[in-house]
Amino acid sequence: MSLSEKRKSGKRTILLGFPKGSLQDAMASLFQKAGYQIRIPDRSYYPTVDDPEIECVLIRAQEIARYVDSQVLDAGITGKDWIDENRAKVKELADLKFSKQSFRPVRWVLAVPENSKIKSVKDLEGKRIATEAVGLTKNWLKKNGVKADVEFSWGATEVKPPLLADAIVEVTETGSSLRANKLRIVEMIMESTPRLIANPEALKDPWKKRKLERLAMMLEGAISAEGKVGLMLNVPTSRLQKVLEILPALSSPTVSTLADKKMVAVNTIIEENQVRELIPDLVDAGATGIVEFPLNKIVG
Repeated sequence: MSLSEKRKSGKRTILLGFPKGSLQDAMASLFQKAGYQIRIPDRSYYPTVDDPEIECVLIRAQEIARYVDSQVLDAGITGKDWIDENRAKVKELADLKFSKQSFRPVRWVLAVPENSKIKSVKDLEGKRIATEAVGLTKNWLKKNGVKADVEFSWGATEVKPPLLADAIVEVTETGSSLRANKLRIVEMIMESTPRLIANPEALKDPWKKRKLERLAMMLEGAISAEGKVGLMLNVPTSRLQKVLEILPALSSPTVSTLADKKMVAVNTIIEENQVRELIPDLVDAGATGIVEFPLNKIVG
């Protein structure tokens, strides 16, 4: 059944804007860890989800907040930057704290040629700035009391200075692309992470509100589990205190008595990068039967 057919059938569904482009694969992976299988067919803008109550449409992240604001979409995933750029009146349900290459937020920065005399925002007075985020840039300039010519850039913004612009406002994660184009960062304008957003009118519907809150919970649970693993181990009761002293934990480890009253079982969650140093220390402390297992979600 097609998306339009399902909507005509009267079946209750959430229409979700899914970000097309750089966030697409990362968000599909996040949804999978959260328990939602998303398939994005070639040459189709309508991904399929194994939850019949969620319908997806692929849209550029730059536009999603606008469509959620106008109630075309019930909800969507887009960056905080594009929410602000569109001045969208939406409700943020979850900060997904995820970017396509790392877990650092992306940054919108002011950049200029390496040999430029521009040292701060005040030096932009009367200058020409190229950017995709025109609204963000104009608001930032206004807050700083600076008047400059801000023009929309359709792409390849890094190559525009100094011939086509005096400066650019561009999004970056590591700054490597800016450095490769002989640009230096002058100031950071804002940091941004992807958000799950909803239209306030959609949230007035109790069914949609509950559905979206449950989706937010599962996505945040998948984010919380990233980079962490579970550990199970058995410990002689006489060595338990020593093990607990060296065992880092997301929260207090769970300790359970075994059939052999001289032994206890310990369950905990740790950072994955601690495992290689920790397990030998646990063995030295008297732990046995150590099992490491992957985590998809941590909720609560």
